[in-house]
Amino acid sequence: MILSEILTKEVITVDLKGDTKEEIIDSLIDLLDSAGRISDREKVRECILERESKMSTGMEAGVAIPHGKTDAVNELVGCVGIKKDGVDFKSFDGEPSRIFIMTVSPLHRTGPHVQFLAEISRLLREPEERQKLLDAGCAEEIQSIICG
Repeated sequence: MILSEILTKEVITVDLKGDTKEEIIDSLIDLLDSAGRISDREKVRECILERESKMSTGMEAGVAIPHGKTDAVNELVGCVGIKKDGVDFKSFDGEPSRIFIMTVSPLHRTGPHVQFLAEISRLLREPEERQKLLDAGCAEEIQSIICG
């Protein structure tokens, strides 16, 4: 999997809009929609919110990784948003989430989804890498940090 092909500057923002979990999810979906990566915005929203209703994707250390599967995509797509102030995403540690990485996969393909989550999780484990993302001033900087 080549992260730089999935996480292009068109699907990255350092100024994510929204003050609630649903507003953040909508803003991330807007990134994917405006980049032409999804065919049905509402189906994507439904699959992400359905996944969130089962268990929050707010992890720890200010990271949330909302994800889902739908037939509104033909291949794995992803996006990144930074919300410096943080938002309550019902994370495991109770802290606000500030780094959001969303991925949406086709219904019947598991491999790329698992691989993407593993690669992102490996990067975000390091406090220095998380801080670099929070300090980034533009989409290109974030892409460079994530994709190397």
